Amino acid sequence: MFPTGLPSPNPPPPTQEARPAASDVNNDSSSITNSKKRKINRSEREDINSISSSPKTNNSSSSSTSQQIQKKLRFEDSVDFIGLDVKMAEESASCSSNKTKTVFLAGVVGHHANGLTKTAGSTTFSNSKPGAAKKLVIKNFKEKPKLPENYTHETWQKLKEAVEAIQNSTSIKYNLEELYQAVENLCSHKISARLYKQLRVVCEDHIKAQIDQFREDVLDSTLFLKKIDNCWQDHCRQMIMIRSIFLFLDRTYVLQNSMLPSIWDMGLELFRFYIISDMKVQSKTIYGILLLIERERSGETIDRSLLRSLLSMLSDLQIYQDSFEQRFLEETNRLYAAEGQRLMQEREVPEYLHHVNKRLEEEADRVITYLDQSTQKPLIATVEKQLLGEHLTSTLQKGLNHLLDENRIQDLCLLYQLFSRVRGGVLVLLQHWIEYIKAFGSTIVINPEKDKTMVQELLDFKDKVDHIIDICFIKNEKFVNAMKEAFETFINKRPNKPAELIAKHVDSKLRAGNKEATDEELEKMLDKIMIIFRFIYGKDVFEAFYKKDLAKRLLVGKSASVDAEKSMLSKLKHECGAAFTSKLEGMFKDMELSKDIMVQFKQMVRLQEIFKTFYLGKHSGRKLQWQSTLGHCVLKAEFKEGRKELQVSLFQTLVLLMFNEGEEFTLEEIKLATGIEDGELRRTLQSLACGKARVIHKVPKSKDVEDGDKFSCNDDFKHKLFRIKINQIQMKETVEEQASTTERVYQDRQYQIDAAIVRIMKMRKTLSHNLLVSEVYNQLKFPVKPADLKKRIESLIDRDYMERDKENPNQYNYVA
Repeated sequence: MFPTGLPSPNPPPPTQEARPAASDVNNDSSSITNSKKRKINRSEREDINSISSSPKTNNSSSSSTSQQIQKKLRFEDSVDFIGLDVKMAEESASCSSNKTKTVFLAGVVGHHANGLTKTAGSTTFSNSKPGAAKKLVIKNFKEKPKLPENYTHETWQKLKEAVEAIQNSTSIKYNLEELYQAVENLCSHKISARLYKQLRVVCEDHIKAQIDQFREDVLDSTLFLKKIDNCWQDHCRQMIMIRSIFLFLDRTYVLQNSMLPSIWDMGLELFRFYIISDMKVQSKTIYGILLLIERERSGETIDRSLLRSLLSMLSDLQIYQDSFEQRFLEETNRLYAAEGQRLMQEREVPEYLHHVNKRLEEEADRVITYLDQSTQKPLIATVEKQLLGEHLTSTLQKGLNHLLDENRIQDLCLLYQLFSRVRGGVLVLLQHWIEYIKAFGSTIVINPEKDKTMVQELLDFKDKVDHIIDICFIKNEKFVNAMKEAFETFINKRPNKPAELIAKHVDSKLRAGNKEATDEELEKMLDKIMIIFRFIYGKDVFEAFYKKDLAKRLLVGKSASVDAEKSMLSKLKHECGAAFTSKLEGMFKDMELSKDIMVQFKQMVRLQEIFKTFYLGKHSGRKLQWQSTLGHCVLKAEFKEGRKELQVSLFQTLVLLMFNEGEEFTLEEIKLATGIEDGELRRTLQSLACGKARVIHKVPKSKDVEDGDKFSCNDDFKHKLFRIKINQIQMKETVEEQASTTERVYQDRQYQIDAAIVRIMKMRKTLSHNLLVSEVYNQLKFPVKPADLKKRIESLIDRDYMERDKENPNQYNYVA
């Protein structure tokens, strides 16, 4: 019967090692016997159910002992009927079971199961010693066995009927063992070539008859594909069965003739030539496959197993790349080119990116499910090129700024992942990243209206881009370096101002009364400020303003923490060197020295002139300058509630002492009596009459001091503390002070320029103007205008540090 439950087609062709070497003709008289005694490679054969052979008739005197001989079938391939082989016991009329130990006589004639006649060789037993193992001696045939008449024709008819039964899916009349042995017998008698040709003709005729059913135009695409698939599956099952019967032919004759295809390859060749190579069939098959894939890409559900089977067929027939893959990639390219153009116009960038990612996942799944692995690389490359590569710039121009402004972390991660798949994608993204940082940073720095919040906005912006680089750009070093260069570019577009504002921002954080942050948070904030500080060129401007603010904090006692102050100095020293912070560190030493001096002074002097004489006598070469506005006093006052001590500034002291002489004074009277400058006097009266501790009354009541206001002592003043500190209202930095600070920076820079020019000329002795300017620029750490540099050169020439060359006015000589 035709076997059922066969496995999937396409068994691997037998290897050279697995095929036993055999010749078509054995000149030795024992060719049939030797062919039956061939060794079988156990690694490639597996046992199946033993098939009992029919009893064989023996015409000799031992016919009464005939019995059924068990024959074992062995299969060489992983499918049920591949590698059918029969290992038969020695069949002879003189043979019987080994258990009987019968002595065989020479000259006995037996008949083979297939009708072959052979003469058994003489067999004797000889015992060398009693009880020893008996030795079996087998001699060769005396005559070569011959095939009976019409054996070849009759045997082929049996084989042909079996092949046709397999092709027509009907039952086989003959035993499979018998068919296999018949093939072996024909191959052993030089009939292999004829047998191979006859088998090919039968298979060819059958396949030719199949083509007509596919030339009909009534079938739609899907039904046509199913019909092709059924024909292919039937063909594979049939060739597996046929090959199992003709396995001996496949492993002897075919193996020895390298120009001949194996039986399996012959079936593939015939199916390819007569079915798939037909232009109409092939065209309709490829069109149907492409149509199914297009429908799936459109969202429809299709039969994926059908596609997998058909594409596997094309691959097995070795026409996958030539007939299908090229057209498939062209259709894919056309589809995604149109889709990319359309969706770029219709959708926003985040939505478009998610669509592209979805398409890439779908195509990868198709490769896993039914496409050949060789298609994966060109397919994914096509999708990436049409949906990403063609729209890199337009995608970034349309949506990158929006994603960065809104801090869309997930979308930015997806953007980076997709752009990383395309050649040149990361470089394009990097360029737009630089442009975004420069543009956004410039809006913060250049706009004077944002001066109050500039530094904080810069810190927030730096935190934002750092987070994006860490999470979205996977800490790509190129993006980190690009960010630093972009920050350095835009932050110096407005010279000096960022440095000044950074110094003032530090001052606001280190000033007493700043309760916004703990010590740890303050330390982290200073670290962030130092990162911004690294980007500025005018570090000397920062130093000038920072030094002025530090002096105020130390003299007035407004510093929030000495540890925080020293920590900031340590950071500046590490960043700019010891020379940068030497003057700042000297301020702390002066404060310590001042405290020691004041302890000594309180014991010795009462008047200012005495202190001046004492100080100048103690420190020669110093200039003592009194800062009256920064001094403070402790006044004892009597109120109705009781005695209080008021810690006030010098100007506040002068005003309050006037109320010992009278009850009420006008603004003009106080101004005339104290001699305090008008603006300073108004701030002093405002701190005493309008602050939290109001020790005097103002009429009329208001927050500001106006001309004509009257002031009187507040006898009803109450406060929970015994000693009350009344802070002087600090005047904001005036334009004159800013100009004075800037002028000092300019003066300091002149000295540095002079020193650099003299150092260079002393070392080089003679130098041209252009080379001197270039050397000076390399040594200086701040920008200098060429006009200013020329003035310093002229100044040094006037002071005889250098001179112009008499022959070449454009060249300078050093004067020792």
